Amino acid sequence: MQSIRRSLLLATVATASILMSRALFAQDYPSRDIHLICAFPAGSGADVLVRHFAEKLRPISNRTVIVENRAGAGGNIATEYLARSKPDGYTMYLSGASGVAANMHLYKKPPVDVAKAIQIAGTINVQPFMLTVSTKSPYNSVADLTAAMKKKGTAATYATSAPNGTVMGEIYKAMTGIQAIEVNYRTGGDALNEISSGKLDYAMLDPVLSLAQQREGRLRILAVSSGKRLEASPELPTMAESGVAMDLTGWWAAMVPAGTPKPVVDKINQWFVQMVNSPDTKKFLNGFGGDPYVATPEAAQKRFLTSIQEWGEYVKLAKIQPQ
Repeated sequence: MQSIRRSLLLATVATASILMSRALFAQDYPSRDIHLICAFPAGSGADVLVRHFAEKLRPISNRTVIVENRAGAGGNIATEYLARSKPDGYTMYLSGASGVAANMHLYKKPPVDVAKAIQIAGTINVQPFMLTVSTKSPYNSVADLTAAMKKKGTAATYATSAPNGTVMGEIYKAMTGIQAIEVNYRTGGDALNEISSGKLDYAMLDPVLSLAQQREGRLRILAVSSGKRLEASPELPTMAESGVAMDLTGWWAAMVPAGTPKPVVDKINQWFVQMVNSPDTKKFLNGFGGDPYVATPEAAQKRFLTSIQEWGEYVKLAKIQPQ
């Protein structure tokens, strides 16, 4: 009995010691440079977004914030780097959490189990994909496009350049019965000439490219994939409003390795709430075709786990063969 009591006492002391050390660590955080990981090359849209938050984070954290571009393998290189980093809050990965979730099903052998390896610390924005056509085309609504594509049958074609676009395209076809053929491009920009020339009938593109090309007068946005209209572009109807039920919304987040002390995660969350709620960041995110998104780490982690499950179904629906 005495031995059991001694063991319990030692366990209690050890637990208290761990909690105390974590509390002291959190009080001291941050005490050195913070690294933000970007999964895409310098100059890309993702890089611009990450660097915006790096600039915002410097005065808030009172530390040097360094952006590291670790591009390749559809984001898997950056994801693995984060997962294998020390869980101390000094390495954060800013990227599409929905994309990280999707990669669990888009690759045969994902480098890490993100459900176990990653913790969402802060949220940034939500972004839909967009159904677009050339401004030279006669289609001014989803209904116009659908009617024309039904007549064209398998002669109809459309462009995609990302899994979200592929899934959006498959849902659109499944809901309407059209038989358009998907043409996948490395980037959305690579498809612009074919869309403008009329070689392709329509495209499922990311919001940054879609909005930029709409401002340039080259593309017309017919609808967005989100379940509700964007605050950033309330004039754009949803696919659901257009008779094609879907809610395919990507979202960005600040991710840290699993095991990062909760007080540190909470502090990072506070930073991102402050940054995302600032007027200039709201304007910046709206320019990216998305709305600011604020959530607690607990709510964001729950959404992340749900996204992983949903993407398993999306990949099956879109008949995507894992790489």
